[in-house]
Amino acid sequence: MFFRSMTSLLLLAAGAFASAEPVANPRPAEEVLRRYLAATGSQRTALRDVSMQVDIQANIPALNKSGRLTALRHISKVGKVTYEVLSFMGDNMIKRDVIARYMTAEVKSSSNGDADAIAINTDNYRFRYRGMYGDGDWRLHLFELKPKKKRAGLFEGWLWVEDRTGLPVRESGRFVTTPSVFLKRIEFVRDYELRDGMALPASIESSIVTRVVGLAKINIRFHDIHFNGDRGELRAQTAALLR
Repeated sequence: MFFRSMTSLLLLAAGAFASAEPVANPRPAEEVLRRYLAATGSQRTALRDVSMQVDIQANIPALNKSGRLTALRHISKVGKVTYEVLSFMGDNMIKRDVIARYMTAEVKSSSNGDADAIAINTDNYRFRYRGMYGDGDWRLHLFELKPKKKRAGLFEGWLWVEDRTGLPVRESGRFVTTPSVFLKRIEFVRDYELRDGMALPASIESSIVTRVVGLAKINIRFHDIHFNGDRGELRAQTAALLR
């Protein structure tokens, strides 16, 4: 329910940004940014040693080819991403030239071991505040992002921040460079679900121009996020107490 409501608010706010002034903001822009940086800084290491199921749907419009892959996505204690493929249905070209290259690029990027190099913070980005949208319990702050360096993993675009928690609910834009020579351009919309004081990945929609097959579309949905080890047991106990 929360994610559906947040998605509806984002759509309304996007329309408001295009056609109207933002609503009055009781917090200074500097305070909003400070709260966002504090919230995301503390959760960066929290989203480690986790597993989740991903459903990846991809298609090449010009060739009328499509496919769907289901996999387990693991993030290690040091932030390295690996995939365990469970099933695939569709055209093998989609699996080989679109989904596999996308997954390989993410795995390669995570293997660099320097998450701070692509973090959304003031070291890597310039933030321009664009106002607050919504009211009551549904208030979002919009920032325009400009990367300070042309580095793989950084993007030019937009950031939506939830007012109460300071956590991100949406990031969108175009990567300034790609992690693979097979990918020419990547545009994306990345949505989060706010749960238990964390921003958990919910979905990614990407438009990718590849050097092999041209334009490809990829939609990713994340399910069943599981925290491993002691932290997983602690979260389970906390959730039981809250029932």
